Amino acid sequence: MPTAQIKPTISLLFILLTSACTTTYYATMEQFGVHKRDILVDRVEDARDAQQESKEQFKSALDQFSSVLGFEGGDLEDKYNKLNDEFEESEEKAEDVRDRIAKVEEVADDLFEEWQEELSQYSSQSMRRSSETKLKQTKSEYNKLITAMKRAEAKMDPVLDAFRDQVLYLKHNLNAKAISSLQQELVSVRSDISALIKEMEASIAEADSFIQSISN
Repeated sequence: MPTAQIKPTISLLFILLTSACTTTYYATMEQFGVHKRDILVDRVEDARDAQQESKEQFKSALDQFSSVLGFEGGDLEDKYNKLNDEFEESEEKAEDVRDRIAKVEEVADDLFEEWQEELSQYSSQSMRRSSETKLKQTKSEYNKLITAMKRAEAKMDPVLDAFRDQVLYLKHNLNAKAISSLQQELVSVRSDISALIKEMEASIAEADSFIQSISN
């Protein structure tokens, strides 16, 4: 079989296997009384907590960056190593946030698809209309939530890019003069992190609101 034909086949197989695993997971969870709605709440909570941890980590990284730029003597390499550790930890926290948001989207899409399909199964028109109204309300709340989460997620990359630049620059220019040349970057980095934290706090608030609305 030509290589060009193998790749699509492998991709399709992966999609089918992933879909099968997801279906099995849902079926297994339902046997224990845990439905997609419950899973969605759990994943929103996980994403909210990941954003909270990431927010605190970015604050810590900023403090370390400020400390390095305020260098007035001591072991400069030690300060660089601490800054690099903070950067790597920030990258890990940011990746966790991305993964958690993706998992929220996955189960939300599956929940809403199932909910929509099941509307046609009602024999009672009033109950169907009530469920349909609830579906629209939940979708509306979810859209506000995922928009806030995506907005906060988008703010992470500029901050990480800035930190990466500082760490790389200092790695090859580990001297007081190089540190001094980065002083002007601190204002920009601080502004970016402030904007990121503001978006994360808004996203966390939306998550709390969504959890409350869907749990009622």
